[in-house]
Amino acid sequence: MSAAPPVEASKTATELIESPDFRALVRTRWTVSFTLLGLLFVGYYGYILLVATAPGVVARRLSEAPDAITNVGLVLGIATLVFAWILTAVYVVWANRSYDPEVERLKSQLRR
Repeated sequence: MSAAPPVEASKTATELIESPDFRALVRTRWTVSFTLLGLLFVGYYGYILLVATAPGVVARRLSEAPDAITNVGLVLGIATLVFAWILTAVYVVWANRSYDPEVERLKSQLRR
């Protein structure tokens, strides 16, 4: 078991907000959020641009059978949705393991 970090003297909300730890936490949260948002935009808009610019590619059927209805666009559309779920899961795991404990640590420094 690891030892708990030393508890600093109580701080006011203003002191906490102006602390380097809080600023680093906010910067990290924005970095993670915008990175995942950028990946989400690339996934969604990449799919939309592919549909708009290469309809022949997305309309291609995956099977030569006459009754086949599954095409590349359908598979890529489903993959886009799954990718969004994966990005959400990445954020939740990061928040639970890293962000939330740090928020609790900082909250414990507040004067009651």
